[in-house]
Amino acid sequence: MEQLDRLKEELVFSLDIGTRTVIGIVGTLTKDQKFKILDYSIKEHNKRNMYDGQIHDIDGVTEIVKEIKRELEDSLNIPLKKVSIAAAGRSLKTCRVKIEKEIGNDVLISRNMVEVLELEAVQKAQQIVNDSDPNNRLRYYNIGHTVMDYYLNGVTMDKLEGHRGNYIGVELLATFLPQIVVEGLYSVISKSGLEVGNITLEPIAALDVAIKEELRLLNLALVDIGAGTSDIAITKDGKIIAYAMTFKAGDEITEALSKKYLLDFNAGEELKVKLNSREEHEFVDVVGIKHRLTTREIVDSIYETIEDIANEIVEKIIEFNGKAPSAVFLIGGSSQMPGLKECIADKLGLPKERVSIRDTSFIEKLEGLDESIKGPDIITPIGIAIESLMKRYKNFIEISFNGEEIRLFNVERVKVSDILVLTGYNPRKLIPKLGEDFIYYLNGEKKVIMGKEGVEAKIYVNGRIGNLNTQLQDGDVVTIVEASQGEKAKPYLSQCIPLEEIVFLNGKEYNLIREVKINGEIVSGNPLVKEKDRIEVIRIENVADFLKDLDEAISISDVYVNGNKVSLSTPLKSGDEIKIVKDKEIRLYINQEERIIRYNKDEFVFVDIFDYIDFDLSKPRGSLVLKINGRDAEYLAPLKDGDEIEIYWSK
Repeated sequence: MEQLDRLKEELVFSLDIGTRTVIGIVGTLTKDQKFKILDYSIKEHNKRNMYDGQIHDIDGVTEIVKEIKRELEDSLNIPLKKVSIAAAGRSLKTCRVKIEKEIGNDVLISRNMVEVLELEAVQKAQQIVNDSDPNNRLRYYNIGHTVMDYYLNGVTMDKLEGHRGNYIGVELLATFLPQIVVEGLYSVISKSGLEVGNITLEPIAALDVAIKEELRLLNLALVDIGAGTSDIAITKDGKIIAYAMTFKAGDEITEALSKKYLLDFNAGEELKVKLNSREEHEFVDVVGIKHRLTTREIVDSIYETIEDIANEIVEKIIEFNGKAPSAVFLIGGSSQMPGLKECIADKLGLPKERVSIRDTSFIEKLEGLDESIKGPDIITPIGIAIESLMKRYKNFIEISFNGEEIRLFNVERVKVSDILVLTGYNPRKLIPKLGEDFIYYLNGEKKVIMGKEGVEAKIYVNGRIGNLNTQLQDGDVVTIVEASQGEKAKPYLSQCIPLEEIVFLNGKEYNLIREVKINGEIVSGNPLVKEKDRIEVIRIENVADFLKDLDEAISISDVYVNGNKVSLSTPLKSGDEIKIVKDKEIRLYINQEERIIRYNKDEFVFVDIFDYIDFDLSKPRGSLVLKINGRDAEYLAPLKDGDEIEIYWSK
């Protein structure tokens, strides 16, 4: 009894509920960490209980599951209570969206702004998916997204954080699972007397056993070619970046064989299955004619159908991946159709060895196989079982979000942002708003002071600060305190205008601001300014205003600004050095001609004369004679009023 109880705890029961068949596997984990298959059961639907991976007749599928459960319980003599299941990849919806938003004028981009941008894009994708259902009946779980490109002011960027700009954008792929698919699976399991012990996605389960973890960094496509659909999962950098599906699959081949050779559907299906294991085939059509053909002859006769299936698969891969992947792995019963993998390779432009069929020989640490369960159609149910043993996913998780209980489908890594997508939380509540603009008028011109920045939203997970990417566990409590709007500015006069603009007049401070009025009243000090106040500033603008304000008789020739001669219209600004130097006069007799010279130096010397007379020193015409009052003079000899000067060339 003790050994039986221990075996009950260690074994895992998995179900792959497909369009054509339901496969059940019971296995356990050995001491050396191998998955050992103890028993299995494969049952075909006796009618169309499912369409394209979605349960339509719950009671019909329930009966098949009950049969498998009873058969395995009788074989193993162990009651089965819990089962691991998977939602079909063909049920997933992938939506590619691009959004752009204005963030302000040359704003520094934070990580939070990028996360909110992605959240808005995922919500837009969810809206598109919802709108694709004309009756809007389905609710979708977001199970992940992959960023394709970021945009800054319209230019593609690898990363936005840390840059500055006016517009930011993102293009991403978001994937959603209809709630009805999960509910249908749960209903079947419950009606079959079982509990869901674990739920995952078929593409994830298949990937985990068909492709080694170290290979998932490559850009790969996994194609599950079943009866009704061909389901595609594309990997890159260790994660699934997109899901796709085409309705052309194994049934297309069966129908082509039936039409070509006049067979009923079941006979056509039987012939299709044998094409990958026999070279010659004998069969009788519906009118009694006996046929004997080789596999090559049969494949050639329906190659157009094979090519159509390959075309559809390749088009979807290119659509969602943008190019041919590094390699393609095929699973599912119809992947074994002769000529199909070669056709896919050719249309993708890949070497033939880059498109291969994955069967159980690629699964490491696996025991208990027999010849009937070694093909590519058994990959997914084994993956579901192993997924359950690894306990990487735990059905749904319950999260308390702002006081409301939310149930989330737990895929790989549930984040705070997943809750916001599911609940339709407005991401703009996470970004602080600037306060209202403060408007005033300066000398008749409208001026604006922007409001203060608000406080960013705070995300708490179990009472601790988190963010949109914080990973969640079952039972976590998430609370969001919305971002706030900043305050409106309440400026003092000094924040609207400079109260002083100081220049230096002969070394002393001089304020260019002469008078300030608010709403026509002269003000002093630094009062608070009210909304829409009209400020008038009387200011000394140029040299003419400055000389007028001095109220002195000063010639423009006596004024210097920053060491330079100026005109009356020369503008003045804070920090200018102004000097007023009044000219002096000296009366000289130069070569017997009376000259009155004005100068602004402390002393007038002999050499200064040459600035006021026309005498060319650059072309000597003899010896230069310089005299003051009849005596020889030196260049720097000081002059005084009434001096007689002689300057000439002596030959």
